[in-house]
Amino acid sequence: MKSHLILSIVAKFLIPLVLLFAFYVQFHGDFGPGGGFQAGVIFAAAVILHLLVFGHAATEHFIPTAVLKIGAALGVLIYAGVGVASLLAGGRYLDYDVLADNAVAGQHLGILLVEAGVGITVAAVMILLAYSFQQRGHDA
Repeated sequence: MKSHLILSIVAKFLIPLVLLFAFYVQFHGDFGPGGGFQAGVIFAAAVILHLLVFGHAATEHFIPTAVLKIGAALGVLIYAGVGVASLLAGGRYLDYDVLADNAVAGQHLGILLVEAGVGITVAAVMILLAYSFQQRGHDA
């Protein structure tokens, strides 16, 4: 892959900031706009920027495809697991109130876990799609 000095420097500066913003959106989603889906998209955008600037091999070394496949499934399992935990605790599916000693703590724990699951799945699937498109572009 041809090296572009300015793009490399700008990307190395921006990627950590975009990842930090993704985590802010993830954990601020309880109290304002944002949450798992938006954070997953922002996180994936940072990784896709790395993919575009540094190439598939470097990004694959950073986040292997196998890890992304596990992440995609793990996020769905976290989401569903919170629902099942609610059922086992005597509530309805995704009824967060029963997940802790009081309803407010249960709501916070439940939404945090559900949004984490959504964020992990969205980020993993978007990065997997980008990997697929990148590979198809080189195969053609």
